[in-house]
Amino acid sequence: MKRFDPQKLMVEFRNVTRTEPIMPRRYTLTHSDITAELFLTVGLHFAHDKINPTRDEMLAEWRYSNKYFLWAYVYVGGFSQDTMAKRYRIFKEKLPLALWAVRNGDHTFFAQHPPLDNAPIYIFFDSTSPGFSGVYYYKTPSDYERQALQF
Repeated sequence: MKRFDPQKLMVEFRNVTRTEPIMPRRYTLTHSDITAELFLTVGLHFAHDKINPTRDEMLAEWRYSNKYFLWAYVYVGGFSQDTMAKRYRIFKEKLPLALWAVRNGDHTFFAQHPPLDNAPIYIFFDSTSPGFSGVYYYKTPSDYERQALQF
């Protein structure tokens, strides 16, 4: 397995600074299968213009309910069982890389707001099949800060 090259993470900030606001602060992460680049857009809104028809992006945003948490969304879909199983497996495999991209692409924000680095991450897998749908705990952003990236 090849090591991910951090130089292939492209970050764009839209109508937010590198440190503010906490809410709304939304992340849209897409990628190129051809170049292996990751594209992170940080903004007040999700970057719907970056989402392609394959719907293999990760969307995330900061939420608050007695404490801050990062809520993320991936679309497994309403496809055939085989296709949903494949998408589910790929998302599970690639989510650590996606979370690394958010944590490292917005590193100045996390440095400015240290408690958010230890906030829980929850990811909603959206599918028409109950076997591929659900909310899962994915540790905290700090867990993705300096991983030995073997993606």
